[in-house]
Formats: sequence, structure tokens, C-alpha cells
Amino acid sequence: MHFTALIMDNIVNIGNSIAKRRKFLKLTQPQLAELAGISLRSLKSIESGEGNPTLTQIMKILNILGMKLDIIVR
Repeated sequence: MHFTALIMDNIVNIGNSIAKRRKFLKLTQPQLAELAGISLRSLKSIESGEGNPTLTQIMKILNILGMKLDIIVR
């Protein structure tokens, strides 16, 4: 698999995991976006796997949701 494809697959997986955990915790997208200090548009693009999030944004969201990056990327 090409490196870019591998990265994109992981971004999609991370986005899916974030959305599932957010829903499990009964948080809305606007609530999580506010807690993370990012725009709603950014969060929606991260959850859909279409965005180009920074590592800081991802780590902030995962921390709020009580998740770890190493669990998701595997």
C-alpha cells in the first residue's frame, strides 16, 4: 500500500472512532467542537475523514473523549 493511502485510511479510521466515541458519550458535534476549541466545520471534516487535521487538533479531541491515538491507528 502506498504511504499516502495508508495515512488517509488512518485519518478515516480516526474520524470514525471519534464520531463513535462522541455519540457514546452523548456529546453533540457543536459541544465537542467547543470543548476542543475548533470550528464545527473542522470537527465535521475530521469525523468524515475528509479533513486535514493537525496532530494537535486530533490529540486535543482524543484527550477530551478519553481516547489514545495508538489504540486507533493499529
